[in-house]
Amino acid sequence: MPIIYLSPSTQEYNFYVNGGTEEEWMNRLADALVPYLSASGIRYTRNTPDMTAASSIRASNAGNYDLHLALHSNAAPEGQSGQLRGILVFYYPTSESGRLAAEIIADGLKQVYPLPNLVQTMPTTSIGEVTRARAPAAFIELGYHDNVDDAAWITSHINEAARSIAISLTEYFGLPFLEPQTPQPAVVDISWGYLNIRDRPSATSCELARAYDGARVTVLNRWQDWYVVQLDDLIGWANADYITFI
Repeated sequence: MPIIYLSPSTQEYNFYVNGGTEEEWMNRLADALVPYLSASGIRYTRNTPDMTAASSIRASNAGNYDLHLALHSNAAPEGQSGQLRGILVFYYPTSESGRLAAEIIADGLKQVYPLPNLVQTMPTTSIGEVTRARAPAAFIELGYHDNVDDAAWITSHINEAARSIAISLTEYFGLPFLEPQTPQPAVVDISWGYLNIRDRPSATSCELARAYDGARVTVLNRWQDWYVVQLDDLIGWANADYITFI
């Protein structure tokens, strides 16, 4: 199952023109994104507001992640404050995976941002969360928080932006996009051996864990003959034939 390092901004000193900070609003975006990730079987590790960009990079590099996803909003250069609009998605120039992720994310955001021609991807060799992250990285600047219209769009379209990003991530990872559902308690119901918890909805995909008869799981979603389940702290896919609701 794909796993991402989710890194919302820790910049509490960047103020939105309509109230709040970049750290606050990007953490709200991450909060909205998390249910979509779990619903579609994408695992994640998330930084915390007390961290910095540097410590987020270190934490990301300490793990084995398929994508480093940074959530930020932008501010215009001095002399242009409040005058610029648009979304930028950065990637490292020589990272084909990072470029692909950035392009898919940008294409998705064009569907929800009111000025789609101002949604662009851009290579960078200067943003630390792109250049220093070991995993392929996509760094989203979700509009300009010093622009009245962009700030208003961000703060009033958090869920739409989160859903768009989630759809793009499922496309990038080759997974079905599933809307969040009410979690349901269940147990493994198998008469022999164990039930494989897998990283994708396929009997040939990698095994993440083994669940024995009677093991309690939480069913998060369903796609065809597979459930997205949570076993302890692990989220994965399990054959629906061997899960019974309680």
